[in-house]
Amino acid sequence: MRSGQTLGQVFADLGMGGSDAQAALDQMRPYVDPRRLKPGDVYTATFDSKAALASFELQLEGRGKILLANTEGRWQPTWDPAERTVMPRVVRGELISSLEEAVRAGAAEPELAYEMADVLQWDLDFARDLRRGDRFEVLYEEVLMDGEYHDQGNIIAVRYFNRGKVIEAYRYEDSYYDGEGRPLKKMFLRAPLRFTRVTSPFSRARFHPVLHVNRPHWGVDYGAPVGTPVLATANGTVVSAGWDSGGGGRVVKVRHPNGYITCYLHLSRFADGLRPGRTVSQGEVIAYVGASGLATGPHLDYRVSLNGQWIDPQSISGVPARPIAGSQLAAFRTYRDELRGSLESGQPRLPADKQLRLATAPNTDPSADTRIGRR
Repeated sequence: MRSGQTLGQVFADLGMGGSDAQAALDQMRPYVDPRRLKPGDVYTATFDSKAALASFELQLEGRGKILLANTEGRWQPTWDPAERTVMPRVVRGELISSLEEAVRAGAAEPELAYEMADVLQWDLDFARDLRRGDRFEVLYEEVLMDGEYHDQGNIIAVRYFNRGKVIEAYRYEDSYYDGEGRPLKKMFLRAPLRFTRVTSPFSRARFHPVLHVNRPHWGVDYGAPVGTPVLATANGTVVSAGWDSGGGGRVVKVRHPNGYITCYLHLSRFADGLRPGRTVSQGEVIAYVGASGLATGPHLDYRVSLNGQWIDPQSISGVPARPIAGSQLAAFRTYRDELRGSLESGQPRLPADKQLRLATAPNTDPSADTRIGRR
Protein backbone atom coordinates (compact mmCIF):
# COMPACT_ATOMS: atom_id res chain seq x y z
CA MET A 1 0.00 0.00 0.00
CA ARG A 2 1.27 3.46 -0.94
CA SER A 3 0.73 6.60 1.11
CA GLY A 4 -2.79 7.89 0.51
CA GLN A 5 -3.85 4.83 -1.48
CA THR A 6 -7.28 3.30 -0.75
CA LEU A 7 -8.48 -0.27 -1.14
CA GLY A 8 -10.90 0.94 -3.81
CA GLN A 9 -7.98 2.27 -5.83
CA VAL A 10 -6.09 -0.99 -5.36
CA PHE A 11 -9.07 -3.01 -6.61
CA ALA A 12 -9.45 -0.69 -9.60
CA ASP A 13 -5.76 -1.12 -10.43
CA LEU A 14 -6.33 -4.90 -10.33
CA GLY A 15 -9.12 -4.62 -12.90
CA MET A 16 -12.15 -5.00 -10.64
CA GLY A 17 -15.36 -3.25 -11.63
CA GLY A 18 -17.20 -0.89 -9.29
CA SER A 19 -19.87 -3.32 -8.07
CA ASP A 20 -17.40 -6.19 -7.70
CA ALA A 21 -14.97 -3.98 -5.78
CA GLN A 22 -17.78 -2.79 -3.49
CA ALA A 23 -18.81 -6.38 -2.80
CA ALA A 24 -15.22 -7.26 -1.87
CA LEU A 25 -14.97 -4.22 0.42
CA ASP A 26 -18.24 -5.15 2.14
CA GLN A 27 -16.85 -8.62 2.93
CA MET A 28 -13.66 -7.11 4.38
CA ARG A 29 -15.23 -4.44 6.60
CA PRO A 30 -15.99 -6.72 9.59
CA TYR A 31 -12.25 -7.43 9.79
CA VAL A 32 -10.51 -4.38 8.33
CA ASP A 33 -11.15 -0.68 8.84
CA PRO A 34 -10.16 0.82 5.45
CA ARG A 35 -9.36 4.13 7.18
CA ARG A 36 -6.65 2.50 9.28
CA LEU A 37 -4.57 1.01 6.50
CA LYS A 38 -0.94 2.05 6.61
CA PRO A 39 1.68 2.64 3.91
CA GLY A 40 3.65 -0.58 3.71
CA ASP A 41 0.74 -2.94 4.37
CA VAL A 42 1.32 -5.72 1.83
CA TYR A 43 -1.25 -7.28 -0.46
CA THR A 44 -1.00 -10.25 -2.83
CA ALA A 45 -3.31 -10.70 -5.83
CA THR A 46 -3.78 -14.02 -7.66
CA PHE A 47 -5.41 -14.23 -11.09
CA ASP A 48 -7.10 -17.14 -12.84
CA SER A 49 -6.47 -18.36 -16.41
CA LYS A 50 -8.88 -15.71 -17.73
CA ALA A 51 -6.90 -12.89 -16.02
CA ALA A 52 -9.71 -12.33 -13.52
CA LEU A 53 -8.90 -11.74 -9.87
CA ALA A 54 -9.21 -15.08 -8.06
CA SER A 55 -8.00 -14.12 -4.60
CA PHE A 56 -6.76 -11.11 -2.66
CA GLU A 57 -4.73 -11.31 0.55
CA LEU A 58 -3.98 -8.25 2.69
CA GLN A 59 -1.32 -8.43 5.42
CA LEU A 60 -1.91 -5.93 8.22
CA GLU A 61 1.27 -5.34 10.18
CA GLY A 62 0.89 -6.49 13.76
CA ARG A 63 -2.81 -7.38 13.34
CA GLY A 64 -3.12 -10.33 11.02
CA LYS A 65 -4.14 -11.03 7.45
CA ILE A 66 -7.38 -11.39 5.53
CA LEU A 67 -7.85 -13.57 2.46
CA LEU A 68 -10.68 -12.96 -0.02
CA ALA A 69 -11.34 -15.89 -2.33
CA ASN A 70 -13.66 -15.69 -5.35
CA THR A 71 -15.93 -18.72 -5.03
CA GLU A 72 -18.50 -19.03 -7.80
CA GLY A 73 -18.69 -15.27 -8.22
CA ARG A 74 -18.90 -14.47 -4.50
CA TRP A 75 -16.13 -13.15 -2.27
CA GLN A 76 -15.52 -15.32 0.80
CA PRO A 77 -13.37 -13.79 3.58
CA THR A 78 -11.02 -15.68 5.91
CA TRP A 79 -9.44 -13.77 8.83
CA ASP A 80 -6.17 -15.02 10.32
CA PRO A 81 -5.29 -12.94 13.41
CA ALA A 82 -1.68 -12.40 14.42
CA GLU A 83 -0.62 -14.01 17.67
CA ARG A 84 0.70 -11.45 20.11
CA THR A 85 3.23 -12.48 22.73
CA VAL A 86 4.63 -10.15 25.39
CA MET A 87 7.96 -11.44 26.63
CA PRO A 88 10.20 -10.07 29.39
CA ARG A 89 13.77 -9.25 28.41
CA VAL A 90 16.85 -7.94 30.22
CA VAL A 91 19.40 -5.69 28.50
CA ARG A 92 22.62 -4.59 30.22
CA GLY A 93 25.19 -2.22 28.82
CA GLU A 94 27.92 0.36 29.31
CA LEU A 95 27.95 3.88 27.90
CA ILE A 96 30.83 4.35 25.44
CA SER A 97 29.54 7.00 23.04
CA SER A 98 25.77 7.40 23.45
CA LEU A 99 22.92 5.66 25.23
CA GLU A 100 21.35 4.68 21.89
CA GLU A 101 24.58 2.98 20.80
CA ALA A 102 24.87 1.18 24.14
CA VAL A 103 21.30 -0.10 23.76
CA ARG A 104 22.03 -1.24 20.20
CA ALA A 105 25.12 -3.07 21.47
CA GLY A 106 22.77 -5.03 23.72
CA ALA A 107 20.78 -6.10 20.61
CA ALA A 108 17.78 -3.97 21.59
CA GLU A 109 15.92 -1.34 19.60
CA PRO A 110 17.16 2.27 20.08
CA GLU A 111 13.65 3.19 21.23
CA LEU A 112 14.55 1.61 24.56
CA ALA A 113 16.98 4.49 25.21
CA TYR A 114 14.14 7.01 24.85
CA GLU A 115 11.90 4.96 27.12
CA MET A 116 14.67 4.94 29.74
CA ALA A 117 14.95 8.71 29.41
CA ASP A 118 11.21 9.05 30.01
CA VAL A 119 11.31 6.90 33.14
CA LEU A 120 14.39 8.54 34.68
CA GLN A 121 13.86 12.12 33.49
CA TRP A 122 13.17 13.49 36.99
CA ASP A 123 16.50 12.28 38.42
CA LEU A 124 18.83 12.17 35.43
CA ASP A 125 19.55 14.99 32.96
CA PHE A 126 20.33 13.12 29.76
CA ALA A 127 22.05 16.23 28.35
CA ARG A 128 24.37 16.84 31.28
CA ASP A 129 24.63 13.88 33.65
CA LEU A 130 25.57 10.98 31.37
CA ARG A 131 29.23 9.92 31.46
CA ARG A 132 31.41 7.47 29.57
CA GLY A 133 31.56 4.29 31.63
CA ASP A 134 28.00 4.61 33.00
CA ARG A 135 26.28 1.24 33.24
CA PHE A 136 22.63 0.26 33.04
CA GLU A 137 20.39 -2.76 33.55
CA VAL A 138 16.84 -2.72 32.25
CA LEU A 139 14.01 -5.26 32.34
CA TYR A 140 11.27 -4.49 29.85
CA GLU A 141 8.45 -6.00 27.79
CA GLU A 142 9.13 -6.99 24.19
CA VAL A 143 6.06 -7.48 21.99
CA LEU A 144 6.18 -10.20 19.33
CA MET A 145 3.70 -10.81 16.53
CA ASP A 146 3.74 -14.34 15.15
CA GLY A 147 7.13 -14.80 16.79
CA GLU A 148 8.67 -11.69 15.20
CA TYR A 149 9.59 -8.43 16.97
CA HIS A 150 6.78 -5.90 16.68
CA ASP A 151 7.07 -3.31 19.42
CA GLN A 152 8.41 -2.46 22.83
CA GLY A 153 6.16 -2.41 25.87
CA ASN A 154 6.69 -0.95 29.32
CA ILE A 155 9.95 -0.79 31.22
CA ILE A 156 9.42 -2.90 34.34
CA ALA A 157 12.66 -2.12 36.19
CA VAL A 158 15.83 -0.17 35.45
CA ARG A 159 19.03 0.62 37.31
CA TYR A 160 21.42 3.28 36.00
CA PHE A 161 24.91 3.62 37.52
CA ASN A 162 26.09 7.23 37.22
CA ARG A 163 28.92 9.05 39.06
CA GLY A 164 29.06 6.51 41.84
CA LYS A 165 25.33 6.48 42.53
CA VAL A 166 22.58 4.11 41.48
CA ILE A 167 19.31 5.48 40.11
CA GLU A 168 16.56 2.87 40.31
CA ALA A 169 13.03 2.69 38.94
CA TYR A 170 10.44 -0.04 39.46
CA ARG A 171 7.03 -0.09 37.81
CA TYR A 172 4.51 -0.85 40.54
CA GLU A 173 0.75 -0.49 40.03
CA ASP A 174 1.30 1.57 36.84
CA SER A 175 3.66 4.11 38.43
CA TYR A 176 7.44 4.22 38.89
CA TYR A 177 9.14 4.25 42.28
CA ASP A 178 12.74 4.24 43.45
CA GLY A 179 14.23 1.48 45.57
CA GLU A 180 12.72 2.90 48.75
CA GLY A 181 9.19 3.19 47.40
CA ARG A 182 9.39 6.93 46.70
CA PRO A 183 7.73 8.08 43.44
CA LEU A 184 10.09 9.14 40.67
CA LYS A 185 7.76 11.81 39.34
CA LYS A 186 8.61 15.20 40.80
CA MET A 187 7.50 18.78 40.36
CA PHE A 188 10.21 19.62 37.79
CA LEU A 189 11.90 17.67 35.04
CA ARG A 190 15.68 17.82 35.09
CA ALA A 191 15.76 19.38 31.62
CA PRO A 192 13.33 20.74 28.98
CA LEU A 193 14.98 18.81 26.11
CA ARG A 194 15.88 15.16 25.64
CA PHE A 195 19.28 13.98 24.40
CA THR A 196 21.03 17.30 23.89
CA ARG A 197 24.04 19.08 25.35
CA VAL A 198 24.64 22.01 27.70
CA THR A 199 26.55 24.72 25.85
CA SER A 200 26.53 27.38 28.56
CA PRO A 201 25.70 27.06 32.29
CA PHE A 202 23.99 29.48 34.67
CA SER A 203 26.44 32.28 35.50
CA ARG A 204 26.53 35.67 37.20
CA ALA A 205 29.29 36.87 34.85
CA ARG A 206 29.56 35.45 31.35
CA PHE A 207 31.10 36.93 28.18
CA HIS A 208 28.16 37.45 25.82
CA PRO A 209 28.96 35.95 22.39
CA VAL A 210 26.96 38.63 20.49
CA LEU A 211 27.32 41.78 22.61
CA HIS A 212 30.96 41.02 23.57
CA VAL A 213 30.52 42.23 27.15
CA ASN A 214 30.48 40.47 30.51
CA ARG A 215 26.97 40.15 31.89
CA PRO A 216 24.96 37.60 33.93
CA HIS A 217 23.55 34.58 32.17
CA TRP A 218 20.44 33.70 34.11
CA GLY A 219 19.75 30.40 32.41
CA VAL A 220 21.19 27.17 31.04
CA ASP A 221 21.79 26.93 27.29
CA TYR A 222 21.04 23.66 25.54
CA GLY A 223 22.43 23.23 22.03
CA ALA A 224 19.98 21.46 19.70
CA PRO A 225 18.87 21.60 16.06
CA VAL A 226 16.13 23.98 14.95
CA GLY A 227 12.76 22.33 15.44
CA THR A 228 13.72 20.17 18.44
CA PRO A 229 10.62 19.91 20.72
CA VAL A 230 10.77 21.94 23.95
CA LEU A 231 8.98 20.40 26.94
CA ALA A 232 7.26 22.15 29.83
CA THR A 233 9.30 21.10 32.86
CA ALA A 234 6.33 21.28 35.24
CA ASN A 235 2.57 21.70 35.30
CA GLY A 236 1.58 25.32 35.03
CA THR A 237 -0.19 28.17 33.24
CA VAL A 238 1.21 30.06 30.25
CA VAL A 239 1.92 33.67 31.22
CA SER A 240 3.06 34.83 27.78
CA ALA A 241 4.12 33.52 24.38
CA GLY A 242 5.53 36.18 22.10
CA TRP A 243 8.51 38.26 21.04
CA ASP A 244 10.95 39.57 23.62
CA SER A 245 12.51 42.87 22.49
CA GLY A 246 15.32 42.43 25.01
CA GLY A 247 17.10 39.82 22.88
CA GLY A 248 15.27 36.67 23.90
CA GLY A 249 13.49 36.34 20.56
CA ARG A 250 10.41 34.15 20.73
CA VAL A 251 9.83 33.37 24.40
CA VAL A 252 7.36 31.30 26.42
CA LYS A 253 6.85 31.94 30.13
CA VAL A 254 4.97 29.49 32.35
CA ARG A 255 3.82 30.09 35.95
CA HIS A 256 3.97 27.15 38.38
CA PRO A 257 2.89 26.65 41.99
CA ASN A 258 4.98 27.91 44.92
CA GLY A 259 6.32 31.02 43.17
CA TYR A 260 8.15 29.40 40.25
CA ILE A 261 8.21 30.74 36.68
CA THR A 262 10.04 28.99 33.84
CA CYS A 263 11.16 30.78 30.67
CA TYR A 264 12.10 29.29 27.29
CA LEU A 265 14.03 31.65 24.97
CA HIS A 266 15.22 31.87 21.31
CA LEU A 267 12.43 29.64 20.00
CA SER A 268 11.70 29.07 16.32
CA ARG A 269 7.94 28.71 16.87
CA PHE A 270 5.31 27.94 19.48
CA ALA A 271 3.22 24.78 19.73
CA ASP A 272 -0.19 24.99 18.06
CA GLY A 273 -2.80 26.54 20.32
CA LEU A 274 -0.31 27.85 22.88
CA ARG A 275 -1.59 31.13 24.34
CA PRO A 276 -1.60 33.04 27.64
CA GLY A 277 -3.92 31.50 30.21
CA ARG A 278 -3.67 27.98 28.84
CA THR A 279 -2.63 25.26 31.28
CA VAL A 280 0.19 22.94 30.25
CA SER A 281 1.28 19.60 31.66
CA GLN A 282 4.74 18.44 32.61
CA GLY A 283 6.44 16.96 29.54
CA GLU A 284 4.02 18.62 27.07
CA VAL A 285 5.58 20.10 23.92
CA ILE A 286 5.13 23.87 24.17
CA ALA A 287 7.56 25.15 21.52
CA TYR A 288 10.50 24.31 19.27
CA VAL A 289 14.19 25.22 19.41
CA GLY A 290 15.36 28.11 17.24
CA ALA A 291 17.85 30.97 17.04
CA SER A 292 15.56 33.99 17.32
CA GLY A 293 16.72 37.15 19.09
CA LEU A 294 20.36 37.61 20.11
CA ALA A 295 21.69 34.14 19.33
CA THR A 296 24.73 32.90 17.42
CA GLY A 297 23.11 29.54 16.62
CA PRO A 298 20.15 27.30 17.42
CA HIS A 299 19.77 26.58 21.11
CA LEU A 300 17.35 26.85 24.03
CA ASP A 301 18.01 29.25 26.88
CA TYR A 302 16.06 27.80 29.81
CA ARG A 303 15.52 30.01 32.87
CA VAL A 304 13.78 29.64 36.23
CA SER A 305 12.76 32.34 38.70
CA LEU A 306 11.58 31.80 42.26
CA ASN A 307 9.61 34.62 43.87
CA GLY A 308 11.04 37.06 41.33
CA GLN A 309 14.70 36.00 41.65
CA TRP A 310 16.60 34.05 38.99
CA ILE A 311 17.94 30.73 40.23
CA ASP A 312 20.10 28.05 38.63
CA PRO A 313 17.68 25.58 36.99
CA GLN A 314 20.09 22.77 37.87
CA SER A 315 19.74 23.56 41.58
CA ILE A 316 16.02 22.85 41.83
CA SER A 317 15.26 20.04 44.24
CA GLY A 318 12.43 17.83 43.05
CA VAL A 319 9.29 17.74 45.16
CA PRO A 320 8.01 14.14 44.96
CA ALA A 321 4.45 12.94 45.21
CA ARG A 322 3.31 10.66 48.02
CA PRO A 323 5.38 7.52 48.59
CA ILE A 324 3.92 4.03 48.72
CA ALA A 325 1.69 3.59 51.76
CA GLY A 326 3.35 1.96 54.75
CA SER A 327 0.89 -0.93 54.60
CA GLN A 328 2.13 -1.77 51.06
CA LEU A 329 5.86 -1.29 51.62
CA ALA A 330 6.57 -4.91 52.53
CA ALA A 331 4.90 -6.15 49.33
CA PHE A 332 6.76 -3.54 47.29
CA ARG A 333 10.13 -4.50 48.77
CA THR A 334 9.55 -8.17 47.99
CA TYR A 335 8.60 -7.22 44.43
CA ARG A 336 11.64 -4.92 44.15
CA ASP A 337 14.04 -7.60 45.39
CA GLU A 338 12.77 -10.10 42.84
CA LEU A 339 13.25 -7.58 40.04
CA ARG A 340 16.72 -6.65 41.32
CA GLY A 341 17.65 -10.32 41.16
CA SER A 342 16.51 -10.44 37.54
CA LEU A 343 18.58 -7.35 36.66
CA GLU A 344 21.69 -8.63 38.41
CA SER A 345 21.52 -12.09 36.85
CA GLY A 346 20.48 -10.95 33.40
CA GLN A 347 17.67 -13.52 33.48
CA PRO A 348 14.20 -12.04 32.76
CA ARG A 349 12.44 -13.59 35.74
CA LEU A 350 9.30 -11.83 36.92
CA PRO A 351 7.16 -12.07 40.06
CA ALA A 352 4.30 -14.55 39.64
CA ASP A 353 1.52 -11.93 39.41
CA LYS A 354 3.46 -10.11 36.68
CA GLN A 355 3.95 -13.30 34.69
CA LEU A 356 0.21 -13.85 34.51
CA ARG A 357 -0.23 -10.53 32.70
CA LEU A 358 2.43 -11.41 30.15
CA ALA A 359 0.72 -14.58 28.92
CA THR A 360 0.57 -15.30 25.20
CA ALA A 361 -2.76 -14.33 23.65
CA PRO A 362 -4.11 -14.07 20.10
CA ASN A 363 -5.15 -10.70 18.76
CA THR A 364 -8.83 -11.43 18.26
CA ASP A 365 -9.89 -7.85 17.47
CA PRO A 366 -8.75 -7.21 13.89
CA SER A 367 -9.56 -3.50 14.05
CA ALA A 368 -7.69 -2.92 17.33
CA ASP A 369 -4.41 -1.10 17.44
CA THR A 370 -2.09 -3.62 19.08
CA ARG A 371 0.76 -1.24 19.77
CA ILE A 372 1.59 -1.46 23.46
CA GLY A 373 3.79 1.63 23.97
CA ARG A 374 3.64 3.66 27.16
CA ARG A 375 0.40 3.24 29.07
